[in-house]
Amino acid sequence: MASEQIPGIDPTARPSGSGCVECLAGDGPGWWLHLRRCAECGHIGCCDSSPSQHGTKHAREAGHPFLTSFEPGESWFWSIETEEYYEGPPLTPPTSHPTTQPTPGPLGKVPADWQQHLH
Repeated sequence: MASEQIPGIDPTARPSGSGCVECLAGDGPGWWLHLRRCAECGHIGCCDSSPSQHGTKHAREAGHPFLTSFEPGESWFWSIETEEYYEGPPLTPPTSHPTTQPTPGPLGKVPADWQQHLH
């Protein structure tokens, strides 16, 4: 991996929390399938398969071009502009939600028929 600065990726930005900011604040049904981290500011949002798709909404509204996975064991970067995967620098930990947090999550908020609500 290159050590040069990549516009739209700030390796020092800390994650905003361990779950989707908007879902936890009551915007939408309040649960997600997978989590995404804004590589520029650290905002945690839900993935595009989730009912509310907050991760990409944040990136588009903020003009932040890269999202990365916030799932354990995943380290890819995705450009919302080119719709391609990229390699990027290591980010400030934590790099995923806690492994004790279920997928989908959060615990107690996911409906029994959650598969019917995915995009």
